[in-house]
Amino acid sequence: MVDIVKASAPLRVDLAGGWTDVAPFPSDFGGEVVNFAINKRVVATRDVGSTDSPPELDFPVPRGSGLGTSSAMHVAISALSSTKENPEPRIIAEEAYKMEYRSGNLCGRQDQWASALGGFNHLLFLGGSVEEMPFEPAKSAKNWLKKHLIISFSGISRNSGEMQRSVWDSYSRGESRTIEGLHIIRGAVKTMANGLQQDRRDMVVTSLGEICKGVDLINPEIHSPFRSIIYPLVENGSVAAWKALGAGGGGCSAILCSPSGLETANEALRNAGWGILDWDFEDEGVILER
Repeated sequence: MVDIVKASAPLRVDLAGGWTDVAPFPSDFGGEVVNFAINKRVVATRDVGSTDSPPELDFPVPRGSGLGTSSAMHVAISALSSTKENPEPRIIAEEAYKMEYRSGNLCGRQDQWASALGGFNHLLFLGGSVEEMPFEPAKSAKNWLKKHLIISFSGISRNSGEMQRSVWDSYSRGESRTIEGLHIIRGAVKTMANGLQQDRRDMVVTSLGEICKGVDLINPEIHSPFRSIIYPLVENGSVAAWKALGAGGGGCSAILCSPSGLETANEALRNAGWGILDWDFEDEGVILER
């Protein structure tokens, strides 16, 4: 019987601040995000002693879903490569970021850190450094999110790198809409963090609304695959707020329903052929099993 070593890393939901963790924004202004890990894991498996062969990979959702699958994969692979019995998650996160960046995928650091650490995170990105802010959402706020937040897959996979390049090319040209949009997205982070810590649900809704406004400024195509399905649900009051997950342009969206709108939203999403993810919070980050 062949011995194996296995590592797993959770996917994440980027609630607020995504895009501002990507260079050069952290060096120019400083980036900031709030995210949380979910109980869907990318698993990497390798035979003991076969360090030169690529690991076997198992994905819980399609790649390109906007839930950080590529970063979770790199976190798991980085953990497999560690010579330590219990590798430090923050070191694994940085190694995974460098691995992903070298592979040609234009990315920030939030996904790797969320996957390596697990739980809820409020992170600052200053140049090439990451600072963890004290952050503990109220239990009642977490219960509310778990009950009313739908994670739905549109069925449209996309290459996040292509969407990233479009935005950052615009940023490098100094286009005012892109720069304004990024600042709006970052400004919504503290509202989200305070809303979750104080169980101020109105602040969470406000934050998501500001994020959507900022995203439409940086590139309206990010929301295009979602508009025809989600906008009518917002208009009829079934959905209080929402956001595209990851770089958008397809993949998953996080849809925050009103107390009376959950059933209507679920039905509309299923009728549209969208998948609905059965999810829960995940406190554990990367796990290595030897």
